[in-house]
Amino acid sequence: LWLKMAAGTRVSSGREVNSVPDVGESLGSAGGQGFDFLCMPIVHPRFRREFCSGPAKERPAALTRSDLLLSGRDWNTLIVGKLSPWIQADSEDEQVRMNSQEALLQELNFAAYLGVPAFLLPLRQMNNSNLARVLINHLLTGHHSTVFWIRVPLISWEDMREDLVENDPVLRSEDCSEEETTWLWWHHFRSLCDYNKRIALALEVGPDLPSDAIIDRWVGEPIKAAVLPTSIFLTNKKGFPVLSKVHQNLIYRLFKLEVQFVITGSNRHSEKEFRSYLQYLEYLNQHRPPPNSYETFAKGYEDYLQCPLQPLMDNLESQTYEIFEKDPIKYSQYQQAVYKCLIDRIPESEKDANVQVLMVLGAGRGPLVNASLRAARQADRKIKVYAIEKNINAVVTLQNWKYEEWGEQVTVVSCDMRDWQAPVKADIIVSELLGSFGDNELSPECLDGAQRFLKEDGISIPSEYTSFLAPISSSKLYNEVRASREKDRDPEAQFEMPYVVRLHNFHQLDAPQPCFTFTHPNRGVFNNNRYKCLEYDIKLNTVLHGFAGYFETILYKDVMLSIRPETHSPGMYSWFPILFPLKQPIPVKAGETVCARFWRCANPKKVWYEWAVTSPECSAIHNPTGRSYTIGL
Repeated sequence: LWLKMAAGTRVSSGREVNSVPDVGESLGSAGGQGFDFLCMPIVHPRFRREFCSGPAKERPAALTRSDLLLSGRDWNTLIVGKLSPWIQADSEDEQVRMNSQEALLQELNFAAYLGVPAFLLPLRQMNNSNLARVLINHLLTGHHSTVFWIRVPLISWEDMREDLVENDPVLRSEDCSEEETTWLWWHHFRSLCDYNKRIALALEVGPDLPSDAIIDRWVGEPIKAAVLPTSIFLTNKKGFPVLSKVHQNLIYRLFKLEVQFVITGSNRHSEKEFRSYLQYLEYLNQHRPPPNSYETFAKGYEDYLQCPLQPLMDNLESQTYEIFEKDPIKYSQYQQAVYKCLIDRIPESEKDANVQVLMVLGAGRGPLVNASLRAARQADRKIKVYAIEKNINAVVTLQNWKYEEWGEQVTVVSCDMRDWQAPVKADIIVSELLGSFGDNELSPECLDGAQRFLKEDGISIPSEYTSFLAPISSSKLYNEVRASREKDRDPEAQFEMPYVVRLHNFHQLDAPQPCFTFTHPNRGVFNNNRYKCLEYDIKLNTVLHGFAGYFETILYKDVMLSIRPETHSPGMYSWFPILFPLKQPIPVKAGETVCARFWRCANPKKVWYEWAVTSPECSAIHNPTGRSYTIGL
């Protein structure tokens, strides 16, 4: 939005007021207390208009105060509008509904005229269909850019009423526990509005919080604001407002999504200034857990879709190599793998006579060659290295390394490993041909093609890799994929290709499960086509938008690399996860099973994936024949 809150910077916050006698004075007062914006009604909350009949129909007065009270810039950056509380666009009473609809349009249009950056609309019930229709029609007409903050409580008010009479019926929709209610309000509303990007969530936090699983689901939604009533704050020994531990944990998670906070309600810590609520949020912000090295590296890439690299078909650029070479973990693990392998293959008694032939397949600019040479020094064993690289530009770097550092110990070969006629056979082949989904940069095909120059008892590092898939919900990612449509392609082609993405604003619906496994050397038939059916148990009502892909690899024996969240190599950032999207979001109920089917297909020129969901309902098969996405051999 307009006041961006970056990690390590100050909290962006606003003060909500219910009536504003003098807009300039209220704004000055909120600014003086340290707030960045004022959340206020656009029209006096008690000014009920009558559009159909009644004495007010002919009233000649102005709708509201003049826009000249503030500069255009102030309206554009410092004011968040609020809908009049009496408006009920989905009332059962036709008169109330029609009147509310007219008033709603009037306020939406006036907010667009003022150019406010955001406008708060509350949801108070399950059925908000008419409100959604009026809003989406408003969004699709005119050139205003207001973002609509849909205000939804974490737990519905009737579920928090302690005075509920035991036998008193509370109207609830079927198959929906208390904690589910308000998420369904939101989910139905955004579905009616077709996931419009300008419809975001303003989450109202109450004194009671739902279970962690429910909070996990909320945090996967496009939250732009969090409304914090002063009534949820406790008082510490010095009389200052503070939050409970569970509330603090929620605030930390909201900080990560860079939400803006709205403080609402009167000052309940009367001997302290109102700014003390804000100061407490600022205190939490200063004391949030520091980002780890992975989060620091990934900063700015959150939920940003990238096309997976095709290093076999395309020659990588120097900067791409540079980024991967900076990874602090990956090459130390490779060094450890080569070290253990050399110790296993050469007994101490043979260390002076036995020279192992080690071939680096896809040497790039040389990091694996250097790791292997370091491993040989560490193991006190002798090796002869061949560095094979098909990118003629990277070969220049390798030749310089040879001239300046490596000397005769390394032979640089400018060639595709599948075509190379090796002068000798290798004891060890070392490669880093893995993509975010393991085999998606065609490591199986490359290593199968190179296996002919590996000795019968030779070792491949890596020796095995497995891809993993987990079902996810993320309206943010669904919208990002939908927006990457290109005009010369099929209008849905963008849903039929995987993306490399630092997953951030999403909810994982079940643990990742293993998908495709490849082993090297491959002693069986060279067939890298695969088919896997995966079943996931879904614990709560949600919506499925796609699958997150990860991989694990065994380099040698117990030396591993992993980007699967449960086993992620600490501090390794060479690979972000991969995303397989779905064309249509699939609603899933608690207790249902999601059944996903993934295929790896190939012909002599290319490899591609196809995927589908067959439960709880059938999707189309995505990317048949590789029509939208292939990986060139």
